[in-house]
Amino acid sequence: MFGKKKTTARQPINPAVAGQKNGQGGAAFAKGLVSLRDVLAPSVVEVDFDYLKINESFYRTLFVVGYPRFVSPNWLAPLISFDHSLFISMFIYPEKSKAILDDLRRKIAEMEATIQSDIKRGKVVDPKVQVQLDDALSLQAELAKGAERFFQFALYVTVPAETVKELNETTKQVESSLGSLLVISKHASLQAEDGFKSTLPLGIDRLNVLRNMDTTSLATTFPFTTASLTSNRGVLYGINEHDGSLVIFDRFSLENANSLVLAKSGSGKSFLVKLESVRYLMFDTEVFIIDPEGEYKNLAISFGGEFVEFSFSAPVKINPFDLAQVAEEGENALGLKLLSLHSLMNVVMGDLTPEEGAIIDKALVLTYRQKGITNDPTTHQHEPPIMEDLYKALLGMEEPLAQNLSNRLEKFIKGSIAGIFNQQSNMDIKNPFMVFSVRDLESELKPIAMFIILDFIWNRVKRTLKKRLLIVDEAWYLMKQKDAANFLYGIAKRARKYYLGLTTITQDVEDFLNSDHGKAIVTNSSIQILLKQSPAAIDKISETFYLSGGEKHLLLSADVGEGLFFAGSSHVAVRVVASPEEYELVTTTPSEILEQQNKAAEISDVPPISPPPNQ
Repeated sequence: MFGKKKTTARQPINPAVAGQKNGQGGAAFAKGLVSLRDVLAPSVVEVDFDYLKINESFYRTLFVVGYPRFVSPNWLAPLISFDHSLFISMFIYPEKSKAILDDLRRKIAEMEATIQSDIKRGKVVDPKVQVQLDDALSLQAELAKGAERFFQFALYVTVPAETVKELNETTKQVESSLGSLLVISKHASLQAEDGFKSTLPLGIDRLNVLRNMDTTSLATTFPFTTASLTSNRGVLYGINEHDGSLVIFDRFSLENANSLVLAKSGSGKSFLVKLESVRYLMFDTEVFIIDPEGEYKNLAISFGGEFVEFSFSAPVKINPFDLAQVAEEGENALGLKLLSLHSLMNVVMGDLTPEEGAIIDKALVLTYRQKGITNDPTTHQHEPPIMEDLYKALLGMEEPLAQNLSNRLEKFIKGSIAGIFNQQSNMDIKNPFMVFSVRDLESELKPIAMFIILDFIWNRVKRTLKKRLLIVDEAWYLMKQKDAANFLYGIAKRARKYYLGLTTITQDVEDFLNSDHGKAIVTNSSIQILLKQSPAAIDKISETFYLSGGEKHLLLSADVGEGLFFAGSSHVAVRVVASPEEYELVTTTPSEILEQQNKAAEISDVPPISPPPNQ
């Protein structure tokens, strides 16, 4: 049974000090008869078995005796950000490498002898000894090369509380947090006073409970590596899962405003992008969305935007030959349009050989000339040609390859998909929130339609300087075609000059990152958002973004709307959040959308309430 020791920290040492009780302490201090130490010292200190009571507060110190085998940077974050005041101290003692190498040599010899002895006796080698030997050999090699240094490390934690009950509860919570990190802690029993002094900012280690560590292991204990992405302007992306702060960021404050969202299907990528787009609308930002699946229709209607559908029966058409949409004026306008049409023909008819490209170029020039359009800017006001005019120009050419090209173009003029890309333009961009849907087109037509829409939007962007977002969902449709991928990459490189932020979204992560254009878009995106990933793609993701083991595990086990947010040189784990009103508008979960539709149908079926008759 251990009793309590009661210590009076401030004792009368002379009559002048005793006079403090009679109101004379200030005068005595002024005369130099009382030291500052006497004034600051607590009235009473009680030392119990494993805690201290100082005045009316209680303190218990824990020291760490066991550490996990593998750790990642900032692994002590749960302790640093613990939801209670803690006193944490770390002591680091450098050691001479020569003495450590001598000790290692002796230890390695002992462990090798133990293993050889077990083998000779026919016993199973102790796996613990084998692991220790492997670690010792690895450390010996690193120390010998000078790549590592050796240190002694101590970690102490003091828990303050107002009552013994609170002290016990908080201590259990701290021990649980440490246990979740595979850290073993013990109470500083019978050394409560020494433990408390070891966590004061005095640099004195009274406990001396040490653990060997090399440079790399020691670096991971640095406790202040939590990145904060909370700024004074921007939009809310979510909650920082490291420290619970808000991730508020303005993408236009970086060197470019491009972003890339990579995730598997159903991980919440469209949910995130919808939230970002409507929040940027509040900051006078125009938003253009290319929507392959019709997911953004409700959002556009709810916020007064315009939803444009491209299909065989849809009235809206865009003529890719239209010169009125070219941003530049003068002689260069026709040349730029011809270059754009070359890329489009590669998407429409597949990769063209140099000979086929030359014929297409000749046919395009002839097509515009037949409409009276030349390099003279005054002719650019004439009615532009359509795809059928190019088809006729190819038919009229004598080269055998021209006949082949006209045959490949014929299905767009007379075949099963005639009319959709073969009419004059009848629309313009006037709404600040526009969604272009290609949901009702066949898969082979979606890259063509997305290319034409991209070209249409890009020319609008280059005309006037204004803050804009261009969102390309399911960008893998474009990345399958070399010229379409090159066009998207060109926008990513030049968007900054026109105050445009390009958002590229894809679920086909591996194919996207394996292409040269895909990698180039990654490097030209200042913001990258990685949500839940599939095991098949995680290695490529990890290689591209230099992820740690913990970050790989996070992306594999993340819930919907959770992932990593990279912005410039900082990155954090983020959880996307939305208000209830936002959630109803942006959700893409089929069951929730069906429930909303059923509720809307029930409301529409309710007959109107008749007013009561006049009395």
